[in-house]
Amino acid sequence: MDYFWLLLFAHVLGATIWTGGHLVLALLILPRALNARDPAILLDFEQGFERIGMPALFVQVATGLWMAWQLSPGLSSWLSFNDPVTSAIAAKLVLLLATAGLALNARFRVITTLSVESLPLMGWHIRAVTLLSVLFVATGVFIRTGGF
Repeated sequence: MDYFWLLLFAHVLGATIWTGGHLVLALLILPRALNARDPAILLDFEQGFERIGMPALFVQVATGLWMAWQLSPGLSSWLSFNDPVTSAIAAKLVLLLATAGLALNARFRVITTLSVESLPLMGWHIRAVTLLSVLFVATGVFIRTGGF
């Protein structure tokens, strides 16, 4: 039985949660925290969002890898840039590495010492991860519509 449609649905649902949450964070919560100079506003949002955002990200990674294997079997082909699909897979892998790097830096360096002084740095992390998540969505659309 072909489960690709189910994988795609779960992947898009995860992307909706992840990207939507980051757009809310970047466009609504972050400006409020910066204007109030109050890191607690960000931390409160993060605590609530993590409960649904992190599982959504996990679903995206798992289903994305599985679908990539369905579309182009063999890890070596994923970075080949031979066709629009493998180019999009490679782009998604680069976006994933960039997102992971920013997330790890934010989690272990910025959030642990989040203060009024470091709030602007956290803002740049939030904006960058939000931009990357929107680029993930755009790249996914390109896969389904013929590639880059």
